[in-house]
Amino acid sequence: MFKLSVVTPEKVVFEQDARAIVAPGSEGYLGVLSNHAPLITALMSGVLTVTDMKNKSTVYSISGGFLEVSGNIATVLADSIETPDQIDLDRARAAEKRARERLARRSSADIDTRRAEAALARALNRLKLASRH
Repeated sequence: MFKLSVVTPEKVVFEQDARAIVAPGSEGYLGVLSNHAPLITALMSGVLTVTDMKNKSTVYSISGGFLEVSGNIATVLADSIETPDQIDLDRARAAEKRARERLARRSSADIDTRRAEAALARALNRLKLASRH
């Protein structure tokens, strides 16, 4: 068991004891259990899975941030986070469409390709998670 805090720039999303988490790290998905070695890593857009003390797993769409683990305390500093039922499918589809249109014009000097790619990844992650649940 370890203490898990999930925080966005706007608020503390939750603080609870957890049995495990699986997070989308910058080098791939990684798991955290009790007594994990100290770690700080960037998080990418993906699915954060939290397993509580009753072995119930809850999934969240996360769009980047950082994960810090030290002394049986894990902190997720998320750019944004939402449960599948909080995802607005129409908004996610519109974001995907906008990002694809921007990437189609990537030769234009006014297109920020990395930003458009990140927006596309966030939209696809939301759509994928919402369709699974």
